[in-house]
Amino acid sequence: MANTNGVDTGADPDSQRVIAATEDLIAGFDPVSTPEQEFLEAQFDAGLAWVHFPEGLGGMGLNPKLQSLATRRILDAGGPLGGMKNPIGYGMCGPAVEVHGTDEQKQLLRPLFSNEHIWCQLFSEPGAGSDVASLATRAERDGDEWVVNGQKVWTTLAHISSYGLLIARSDPDVPKHRGITAFIVDMHAEGVETRPLRQMTGDAEFNEVYFTDVRIPDSMRLDDVGRGWAVSITTLMNERVSIGAGSGAPPRGSGPISQLVDCWRDHGDGDPAMADRVTSLWINAEVNRLTNMRAAANRRIGTPGPEGSVAKLAMAELNKDIYETTIDILGAEGMLYASYDEPPQKQALFGDDLAANFLRARANSIEGGTSEVLRNILGERVLGLPGDVRVDKELPWSEVPR
Repeated sequence: MANTNGVDTGADPDSQRVIAATEDLIAGFDPVSTPEQEFLEAQFDAGLAWVHFPEGLGGMGLNPKLQSLATRRILDAGGPLGGMKNPIGYGMCGPAVEVHGTDEQKQLLRPLFSNEHIWCQLFSEPGAGSDVASLATRAERDGDEWVVNGQKVWTTLAHISSYGLLIARSDPDVPKHRGITAFIVDMHAEGVETRPLRQMTGDAEFNEVYFTDVRIPDSMRLDDVGRGWAVSITTLMNERVSIGAGSGAPPRGSGPISQLVDCWRDHGDGDPAMADRVTSLWINAEVNRLTNMRAAANRRIGTPGPEGSVAKLAMAELNKDIYETTIDILGAEGMLYASYDEPPQKQALFGDDLAANFLRARANSIEGGTSEVLRNILGERVLGLPGDVRVDKELPWSEVPR
C-alpha cells in the first residue's frame, strides 16, 4: 500500500514494526517540547536512526527504504531532522563505521546521531581530488599509535567537527589503492589545524586541515591496515546516495524545486516560455525523486552500489538549472546579494537566500565526486563500457610521477 507520495504506508510486518516504534517514540518524547539532542538519542535507542543498521546500533536490521516511514512521521509531528546539522556524519561516516568499525568504535554512533559529535570526512588533498587514491598524507606506525603528517582540503564542517574519518598513505611501496589505511581522528587532537575556506557565497563551510605529527591510537584504525580504500568506497557510495536522494523519501515538489515554484508564483510575469521552463524542471525533479525511490526500494541492506552515482549526478545538474532559472525570474533583483560578511557556516547546503543558493549549487557538480568522474563510473560499472587508460594502476605509489 502506498500514499500519493509513493511511500509505503505499512501493509507488511516490517513497515508496521517501524510505524509502531515511531508512534511509541513520539508518544514518549514530544517532538516539539523535548530538547533536540534528547529526542535524537531516544530515536537512536528506538532503532529509528538508520533502520537498516543492526539492533542496538540505531537500527532494526530492516530494509533501508523503510527509513522514510519513520522520518516522515517524525517531521510531521514537529520533530528534528538531525542530518541537516551533521550531513557528513549521518550520510557517510556513520555507515562506514557501522560496516568497518570495531564494537568500541561503534559506540560513537549514538553521539554522532544525536549531534553531540559533528563529523567530517578527510579525503581530498591539494594533489588528490578526483583521483583521491593518489593521496600523499602519511600515516606511520609507532608502537600502538600512528603518526600522521599531511594536508586535506575541501573538508566540509571540519571547523565544528569533533571527529573525522581520515584516509592516509600507510605503505608507499605498493600500488596506490592498496597502501591506504583509514582512521577515526579526534579533530581537537594536538597537531590538527583547521583553516576555513571562504567561498563565493561569503560562507565558509569548507576547510583545509593540516596534520603535524598527529598521534592516533591504533584502536581508532578502521578495518585492517591497507584496507582504507574499501572504507573509502563504502563512504563515497553512501555519500552519493545521501547527496543525491537526501533523507528518506522527500514529498513531491519539495526541496530546491519548491523554491523555484514559489519564486515563479511571486515574481513570474506570465511569460509562457518561462512557464514552460519551470514546468520542465518540475517534471525533471519529480522523475529524479521517483528514480531515487525506486533505487532505494531495490537496494539491499549494506553498502550502496554505483546506482548512487545516478542520483548524485542528476541532482547536481538539476540544482544548477533550478537556481539559474530562479535568478532569471528575479531579473535585476537576482543580482543583489545580502552580505559577504558571514561567519563560518554551522551547517552545509542550501538555505532561504536564493542568490546564495545559486552560487552554492555550482559546488554540487564538484563535491562528492565531480560530474565527469560520475559519468565515468556509470559508463564502466553500470553500462559496462571500457574504462579509462590507467598507466599507474600496478605501479607502487612511490614510483608514480607527481
